[in-house]
Amino acid sequence: QVQLVESGGGLVQAGGSLRLSCAASGITFSINAIGWYRQAPGKQRELVARISGISSGGIRNYADSVKGRFAISRDNAKNTVYLQMNSLKPEDTAVYYCNLLSPRDGPLASWGQGTQVTVSS
Repeated sequence: QVQLVESGGGLVQAGGSLRLSCAASGITFSINAIGWYRQAPGKQRELVARISGISSGGIRNYADSVKGRFAISRDNAKNTVYLQMNSLKPEDTAVYYCNLLSPRDGPLASWGQGTQVTVSS
């Protein structure tokens, strides 16, 4: 059974940085595309960053809203994906989740508990 555990969130001032971690178990981690989503209060969950599996070269893609500020990476030996978030803005405030991605970037696994990121102005 796939299990995803997010961590690393917190309260930070605008302009600050955080690094989120997503630890996965129950899967052959390296072959899976992994995405970071976020959901702000009253808004739909959105995919903000993705990284492809090892067979696809670990290609990274970002939503326009975070491009140039966020960086996704993976450590296949640790079954962990990271999201480095720099130059944070109040509009980045949300609960952040990770998930396995289908070929059409849909979530494949059950959602974890997420990690709260709050950016103060």
